[in-house]
Amino acid sequence: MKLLIIFIYLITTNFSYALEKPDLKNLVLIESPKTYEEVIFKDINQKNVNLADFNGKLVILNFWTTWCAPCKEEMPSLDDLQSNSKLSNLRIFPINIGQEDIFKAEFFFKELDIKNLKIYFDAPITLAKKFSLRGVPTTILFNKQGKEFARIIGSIDFKNEKFINWLKTYN
Repeated sequence: MKLLIIFIYLITTNFSYALEKPDLKNLVLIESPKTYEEVIFKDINQKNVNLADFNGKLVILNFWTTWCAPCKEEMPSLDDLQSNSKLSNLRIFPINIGQEDIFKAEFFFKELDIKNLKIYFDAPITLAKKFSLRGVPTTILFNKQGKEFARIIGSIDFKNEKFINWLKTYN
């Protein structure tokens, strides 16, 4: 009986920990994870990238522009997040929605010494409309089933340990 009580305790405390939201004022959890049709964007070679191809992975779409100061501030920590060994099943797609040319975006990454991320584009701004973005940066988090379960409106420090530990529960 004691083992059963300990087992139930461990399960319930771990479950509640997984649902515990880190203390970030701009993190919004989606109560009923949302599915989107046709989430397609371009890589630097103008080839289509389809979010559906990454089912089974935890995916982050980060929308940014080169002229956005908060984007510039958070991008290095987002770069670090991509290489975090605690999140081996994570795939991050920083998507430029600024209608800027490739050279400007490449300079932005070079200036910030971004090494773990590649540049993607939402050239006709279809995703910005689809996700009803209100500004940049905006980060959308998708679970392994390809459903949006959270979004970050504005910038954060992606090196925040509480955020990483929370995100790890979805990995």
